[in-house]
Amino acid sequence: MLELAILGFLYDAALHGYELRKRITGLTGHVRPVAESTLYPAIKRLEKAGLLARETQPGAVAAPRHVLSLTPAGRQELQKRLAEPARGDITDENRWFTLLAFLRHLDDAEAQAGVLRRRLAFLEEPASFFYDGERPLRAEELEDPFRRGILTIARATSRAELAWLRNTLASLDGSVR
Repeated sequence: MLELAILGFLYDAALHGYELRKRITGLTGHVRPVAESTLYPAIKRLEKAGLLARETQPGAVAAPRHVLSLTPAGRQELQKRLAEPARGDITDENRWFTLLAFLRHLDDAEAQAGVLRRRLAFLEEPASFFYDGERPLRAEELEDPFRRGILTIARATSRAELAWLRNTLASLDGSVR
């Protein structure tokens, strides 16, 4: 998720590490804050893999700044990760939102639709946070008001996302024909 966010934000514009960290925190920080001890090793890995380039520019006030940008290989890697997301990128809500934030960078509307169809199929599977044996429980079946609340909120969120997915897929499918 972190590497995808780094590649996605740098696809938009070259950034220095502090600005990159602010943008990633804005996207994922409420759930998974990004520490420098996590971000900078990820940047170094991507640099070592030839996906990022670093340029030193004079600082506005004091020290020089290191500005990061994507290499052509980095752009290709982002395209690949967007077109072929791992199952966890589809099923984990936080990872999904990170993928969704950059899906516009995937140039092929048909490939975008394919990713959205995978999410749609996942959301249409019967599921719950709570089960009676193998059977998923519905909110109406729970006496615990807090667990019922979890399922009620999840249902509302899923309905909104399902409606958005179906509308967006109809729009994408119309643009491919």
